[in-house]
Amino acid sequence: MSSLTISVLAEDSVAYESPYLGQHGVSFLLTAQREGIERNVLVDVAQNPDALLENMKKMGIAASCIDAIVLTHCHYDHTQGLGRILKEIGKKDLPVIAHPDIFRLNFIIDPYLRHVGVMEGDRRVDIEAAGGSLFLTRDPLELMPGLMTTGEVDRVTDFEEVGIALYTVEEGKIQNDTMIDDISVAARVEGKGLVIITGCSHAGIVNIVKQAVAISKTEKVHGIIGGFHLIDASVDRIQKTARALKEYNPDWVYAGHCTGFRAQVELFKAFKDRFSPLHTGIIVKIRYDALPPSMDS
Repeated sequence: MSSLTISVLAEDSVAYESPYLGQHGVSFLLTAQREGIERNVLVDVAQNPDALLENMKKMGIAASCIDAIVLTHCHYDHTQGLGRILKEIGKKDLPVIAHPDIFRLNFIIDPYLRHVGVMEGDRRVDIEAAGGSLFLTRDPLELMPGLMTTGEVDRVTDFEEVGIALYTVEEGKIQNDTMIDDISVAARVEGKGLVIITGCSHAGIVNIVKQAVAISKTEKVHGIIGGFHLIDASVDRIQKTARALKEYNPDWVYAGHCTGFRAQVELFKAFKDRFSPLHTGIIVKIRYDALPPSMDS
């Protein structure tokens, strides 16, 4: 594609004197252009549709511009309010892309038993009733030439893990939930390389980058943005992650949400001015004639 704009519609934090509303969760709007065609893809919806819609209004983004939605995984802080957002978009047969296991029971037991997956009002029947058309696949899916999902991510590193104790029920038995539904988005931008957009990186951010490079057949990683779920990770895992990402030599990295302060510090040490903490309202514009990417917030 010739250009990509990433607008951070929701994130846990906001900048100093920001007019935007923060919330625990993340949501991105990707505006991709190629050969005169523009598509707007919403990646996750966070957990508070009122706050999300208010931020969109402040940013001058109409819900009706959205052409497709990608859900990176089942958790409520990425999927809650989806039915409401679909109604605001107001279209029929709007593609909603996710992993086939996204609607399973997904729960924690610490500090107490609680379902943390897709909530009432956002399930399959609600999505379809609100105009969504579900594309549930384990495979990478091309949204337009140069813009694709990673599909189910291969777990190949020996130091990455889900990042939180999660459980599900299979055939009546409680099982550890490895978050196999965790997917991300990859974009090839002409003259720049690969841009990777993640939700929580439960599959491991290094595994995600490896897969994105492989399926896109693009070795140059231009940028990485999203949550890396290192908030409770050991110092050893954080350091190994930073070293592994540095080997890809991305031009920029924005990490927030579930990444955690210690990991952000380590990423800053690794990338210096190429790293920035994520916050609501950031707009990253990537095009062939811009280096580094311009950022408005």
